[in-house]
Amino acid sequence: MIIEYPPALLDEVRTRTAGRQLAGFTPGQGPLNPDLMLVGEAPGRHEEKVNIPFSGASGQELIKFLNSIGYSRENTYITSVVRQRPYSVKRVRDKKTGKLVEKTPNRTPTKKEVLAFAPLFDWELATIRPKIIVPLGNTALQRLLGPHANIGKLHGQRLEQPIQQVTPDHQGYQWSSKKYILVPMYHPAAVLYARRLMPVVQDDWKKLGQVIKKIR
Repeated sequence: MIIEYPPALLDEVRTRTAGRQLAGFTPGQGPLNPDLMLVGEAPGRHEEKVNIPFSGASGQELIKFLNSIGYSRENTYITSVVRQRPYSVKRVRDKKTGKLVEKTPNRTPTKKEVLAFAPLFDWELATIRPKIIVPLGNTALQRLLGPHANIGKLHGQRLEQPIQQVTPDHQGYQWSSKKYILVPMYHPAAVLYARRLMPVVQDDWKKLGQVIKKIR
């Protein structure tokens, strides 16, 4: 299922991100009331083209991990804290032609961009109502647990606590009155860049599988 966001929230995002280097719009996908809600950072180039979250190289790794605990894209909700691809503009010299060409590589979203999408994310979380939130990487983790949260320290752990939600004026964050269950994970792209992490990440996913069994 592809979620339909409230037009007023989409209009607010457009207004707050006007002029920023953001491209496309990849909505969250998956069922209501799932066991798992996987939360990434932002779409990449492949996601921008096909409008399917985590469908590029890191997404393929993610689905393998998901399959390893008996889940799939069909029964898991997958989204990100920013719905558009953040990019930078770089002029580089083409090695074959020697001419300057413009490239738009991915970049990490800024805190202001994450905040611009915060009302949309909060609405999505309240609508989807997952049993467990799985933030993938530091950007998603810090959106939920604040700037001092670190994936290197919290990965694979079961946490039950309030999370950051946008304030009524949409200018900052406040702690939720409700407690949520979270199991932070390394972003699957981390495994692509550092294969040494693979055993750690595989073990973290096994722990997540155990957490799910206890909750169910």
